[in-house]
Amino acid sequence: MFHHIKGTVFHVDPNRVVLDNGGVGYSINTSFFSASAVKKGEEALFYTYLHVREDAMELYGFATEEELSCYKMLTSISGVGPKAALAILSVVTPEKLALCVISEDEKALTKAPGVGKKLAQRIILELKDKLAKSQLSVSGGAGVELPQPEVNMGSAGEALAALTVLGYGRAEAAEALKGLDESLPVEELVRQCLKKLMR
Repeated sequence: MFHHIKGTVFHVDPNRVVLDNGGVGYSINTSFFSASAVKKGEEALFYTYLHVREDAMELYGFATEEELSCYKMLTSISGVGPKAALAILSVVTPEKLALCVISEDEKALTKAPGVGKKLAQRIILELKDKLAKSQLSVSGGAGVELPQPEVNMGSAGEALAALTVLGYGRAEAAEALKGLDESLPVEELVRQCLKKLMR
């Protein structure tokens, strides 16, 4: 319903921002990272998602499209509701979430309140499944094994896998990697690629 809302920041707390747009205050549930990126009294833009339940309508929003994309991806997983998705995105950035998936780092995900070991494992399994399917379609149906970070595939290879976890095609991810310093940490490479891809 709402693609984004732009307005003056009326109120901020760690998981909620109120944007004043034309005299209307929009209460937006958000992550710690997005809430930290704005200041009261300044103008801000949040990419939003309206979650509708039988008894309520709640607005979720983020300072970046990457975070919104990850939120939608997380809530598509069985057992991950809006609050759990928000909790996860308050402890890991989109870049770190992708790296958690390819490195099977469930401990990082369990730092989020309400996310236990079993749920963290399910998130990793389902997102890895999506990565496998996208690789399968690229390879024309040939059997493809997921890249394992412990076998040194280099920062660029890990960044490519991480971008695929975030829903980008391998070809566009590879294009975004062109010209970047491959000696950079994986997370920084992913961050720079996302900036290119979101232009």
